[in-house]
Amino acid sequence: MRISGGLARGIPLAVPKGDAVRPATDGMRQAAFSSLAAVVPGARFLDLFAGSGAYGLEALSRGAAGGVFVEKNAKAAACLRQNLAAVCKSLRRDATGVEVFQSDALTGPLGDTLPDLVFIDPPYEIIPEVAPVLFARLGEWLAAKPGVLVVFEMPGEIELAPAGWTLVKRLGKGVRQPTVNFFRASPAAP
Repeated sequence: MRISGGLARGIPLAVPKGDAVRPATDGMRQAAFSSLAAVVPGARFLDLFAGSGAYGLEALSRGAAGGVFVEKNAKAAACLRQNLAAVCKSLRRDATGVEVFQSDALTGPLGDTLPDLVFIDPPYEIIPEVAPVLFARLGEWLAAKPGVLVVFEMPGEIELAPAGWTLVKRLGKGVRQPTVNFFRASPAAP
């Protein structure tokens, strides 16, 4: 698995041994970032269930200003920190403006600055349980910045219709195939 675009393109990403992490595929990330091309430069991101950090690191490689990674698993968080160092070295920048929190995405810190993009890539089997909680939490937290785009990776057989959110775009199809879903907060009723 590698960074698929931007200035750090080709940098390999470490992942922990075992099944603690199911990294986003290079192809799925490339498709998502093709759709996000105009949004990423200068953006701040929040990467929940970050795992190896593939989504957030891809954003940094493609010009994001910085962001926050949230990953609960200690081995995955260690790989994420290693990957962050490698990507920052390739970009010839330090990690200023980037934070890694080893905590639960449902209850832990989300950072002090509201992001422009939120990446969510949880273990597929927990999506039905965590998605309503995540969208409710994000809806409250991001209320002051309604244009934030939430990029949620999930298998094709799952369809989400979270209250207060609108599905803007879906990339990928097919049962048991990864898809990337783009959500924005629904406009408030007058």
